[in-house]
Amino acid sequence: MPERLNDDVAGRLDEVARLLAAQGANRFRVGAYARAANTVRRLSRPVSEILERGGLEGLEALPGIGPSIARAIRDLLARGRLAMLERLRGESQPTKLLASVPGIGRELADRLHHDLGIETLEDLEAAAHDGRLEQVLGFGPKRLAGIRDSLAHRLQRVKPPPVASHPAPSVRELLDVDREYRERAAAGELVKIAPRRFNPTRVAWLPILHTTRGRRHYTALFSNTALAHRLNRTSDWVVIYWDDGLGDRQCTVVTADRGALAGRRVVRGREAELEQGSSDARISA
Repeated sequence: MPERLNDDVAGRLDEVARLLAAQGANRFRVGAYARAANTVRRLSRPVSEILERGGLEGLEALPGIGPSIARAIRDLLARGRLAMLERLRGESQPTKLLASVPGIGRELADRLHHDLGIETLEDLEAAAHDGRLEQVLGFGPKRLAGIRDSLAHRLQRVKPPPVASHPAPSVRELLDVDREYRERAAAGELVKIAPRRFNPTRVAWLPILHTTRGRRHYTALFSNTALAHRLNRTSDWVVIYWDDGLGDRQCTVVTADRGALAGRRVVRGREAELEQGSSDARISA
């Protein structure tokens, strides 16, 4: 029944709006998800039909639905889940999902999530084709080919996905979001959610921040991975997600414990940019 499908998608979008509002997100972003839910609920045909015939552009042509929400609707229809919603609920378990791929165990899944910011199977597929997985110890050609084939089957891909140009925020901006999160978390100003992982009593301990920088919407949380718990870094490692209309991406900010940057906050994988900045400062002096 088209009404049931549209109501289900609208209900998920409404839940995103409610959680964003409860967690102190920008009211315009809250309103965007609420308006999109109303649009989908009032459609006279299944939203899946609009996606099938018109793609993302067809969804974006609907009143009140922009690129980010169009992608959210696509993910809900294609996968039956929305990573962003699971994150807001405190139910995100990216390492469990990654470890379900043959050739990737729990320890490696933790590394991929922490070091490369991989959270979904789509993220993993992109990394398998753009060279990032080849940089990880243990990913030889045979193993990489097996992971690509497995993902192609699970995601029903025929050809390798195009590697889209996805400009990342500057390190300066990411570190400023990290600063805001840690300062406001320490001051007790942030709503706390109860993550499902490593939290059997469902205590609401994890502060969550929603903030903006220009057109980018940011969400920040302390890392709740097995690796962070094992190394006692759950109050140091900060996972930052951003959405600028091109999709949801993430990075991890940590305190460096060795080398020239020891003691400084760094964005994992982008330490060289800070090292270059320090070098330039010494030259200028």
